[in-house]
Amino acid sequence: MPSFSWRVWPALVNLFFPCAVIAEDPSLLNSWHDVWFFRFLVNMLGYATIIVPGYFLISYFKRSNYLDRGSGICYPLIKTCVFGGEDKSGLLDDVSTSSRNEPDSGSSVKHTIKLMFCAAGLQASYLTWGVLQERVMTRSYGAAAPDHDGEKFKDSQFLVFMNRILALTVSGLWCVLFKQPRHGAPMYKYSFASLSNILSSWCQYEALKFISFPTQVLAKASKVIPVMLMGKLISRKSYEYWEYFTAVLISVGVSMFLLSSTTSKHPSTVTTFSGVVILIGYIVFDSFTSNWQDNLFKYKMSSVQMMFGVNLFSCLFTVGSLLEQGAFFESLAFMTRHSEFAFHAVLLSVCSACGQLFIFYTINQFGAAVFTIIMTLRQAFAILLSCFLYGHAVTVVGGFGVAVVFIALFLRVYARSRMKANRQSSLPQKV
Repeated sequence: MPSFSWRVWPALVNLFFPCAVIAEDPSLLNSWHDVWFFRFLVNMLGYATIIVPGYFLISYFKRSNYLDRGSGICYPLIKTCVFGGEDKSGLLDDVSTSSRNEPDSGSSVKHTIKLMFCAAGLQASYLTWGVLQERVMTRSYGAAAPDHDGEKFKDSQFLVFMNRILALTVSGLWCVLFKQPRHGAPMYKYSFASLSNILSSWCQYEALKFISFPTQVLAKASKVIPVMLMGKLISRKSYEYWEYFTAVLISVGVSMFLLSSTTSKHPSTVTTFSGVVILIGYIVFDSFTSNWQDNLFKYKMSSVQMMFGVNLFSCLFTVGSLLEQGAFFESLAFMTRHSEFAFHAVLLSVCSACGQLFIFYTINQFGAAVFTIIMTLRQAFAILLSCFLYGHAVTVVGGFGVAVVFIALFLRVYARSRMKANRQSSLPQKV
């Protein structure tokens, strides 16, 4: 037993202290700020300083029947945050689906131009976002001379805050300028999706310190595999044969790409394993976010209202944690030292906010199937662009694996659309 523990302990140290291992630093304490797991725990403690008091306040208002006996200037605010405006009343019909369900009265040329506009907007927003994401997290700033390495920006949480504050502003202006349905959900319920969204975004940025961008894109494209496993084990869901077939194809393609990666791009198995652990965290948090948002849509709300509510709490959580850690002003100082980073961070946030609006508009106008095809193409283009700009080496076997993954994704979209068309054709026609 002692010999087993001595073998396991170094592996755990390597996992949670990867930067120290790679640098061959005998003192782990000297690089505690570079340990991703430690940063994750510190961030969670920062969020807890907001979540825990909020939990006790909400519990108090609910136990004390504040909705019946409350009054005063704070009553409308507390009612909106804790109790909401109205009960669940089904999925929203008038705002988010009306324009898609109505027959297209315009010409096919106008319809095609609108589709090209949506596709171009999504591709431009998220391809630029992906390139900037890799640039900010993997390259140095301020390297004026060959003997000067410059300095890297390390705080992923600040980038999450930058993205969320701009998305909050854009969605807020959209809600003011355009008519929205009456809001009924208790505001605090957005905090659950907000927390998981923050953590998934943090994992997405943090993973680039340990794995290549193409690997991250392929891992995100293969989320269908753990989703199916969870659905089978927990919800006892049944799947069609083509869903199992495409899941196997995705697994094979991802395995081919990862196993063919050159060691020069992945200097140690420790680094790769740390990146895999962070990517698993991303998949878990992102899956929770989408499921919780689906539950929130049972209240009458538009997608932009959802965007506003989630980003409101995201800004609250991230700015609170950054101020408590002292990282907020450190990041601002980094921006003042490196104007190029400031430009990249702002452009990164603009692309993220515009991309979210294009997502809502595309789904509203053309449906989820068309949106999925556009975003799948975007992932393929993102891998090619990253390899071209940042020199990621992809072998023939790895390239074939990438092709297998995207062929499987397109097969899923095609099979799902065919099944949906067959179901609709089997329904009795109204006379």
